[in-house]
Amino acid sequence: MNELEKHFPNLSQEQIQKFNKLIPLYNYWNQKVNLVSRKDIDNLFINHILHSLSITNVITFKSSTKILDVGTGGGFPGIPLAIFFSDCHFTLVDSIGKKIDVVKSICDELSLSNVNAINDRVENHYDKYDFVLSRAVARMDKFYELVKKNISPRSSNEKINGIISLKGGDLNDELKGFKENKVFNISEYLPYEYFQTKKVVYIPFNP
Repeated sequence: MNELEKHFPNLSQEQIQKFNKLIPLYNYWNQKVNLVSRKDIDNLFINHILHSLSITNVITFKSSTKILDVGTGGGFPGIPLAIFFSDCHFTLVDSIGKKIDVVKSICDELSLSNVNAINDRVENHYDKYDFVLSRAVARMDKFYELVKKNISPRSSNEKINGIISLKGGDLNDELKGFKENKVFNISEYLPYEYFQTKKVVYIPFNP
């Protein structure tokens, strides 16, 4: 994990210890439940952990910020971000129960008391949050309609409350309906080949 400390030199020893536990934990659980593809598990650090943490180059959540991770799957980007922003509150939602069961086990193993994992579809979830996260869950127009009910209109962070999404490829058509969107190229922060086409998309919420 020396690469992690190189990119994030301000991590505490407790955070480093938790990140160091992630790869063996995912290796163990991925043999039981297909959290990430079998061929991808060897690239867990770059393709999943660092990818999740790329969001920290775009925004620093203030203490007590409430964040919803929709379609979290095996806990990405929610779990790495919950380690990084230990004073924020994360809710991880996924419709696949066995994945949420693993997410809960991993959070227990890491003593992540700032994470709540829920087995449900976001359509049935009505709690309010400052930010909603996703990782290529759906086209932005459809996703925005699904989660706008979950975004609080009151902002306390440097950015207006809204959606932060990890996406890839050409997004011009997908984002043309969102005039205030901001797109950040991850390769500018993390110089790995995997991130050449990867982006962080920010959509402010306008109620």
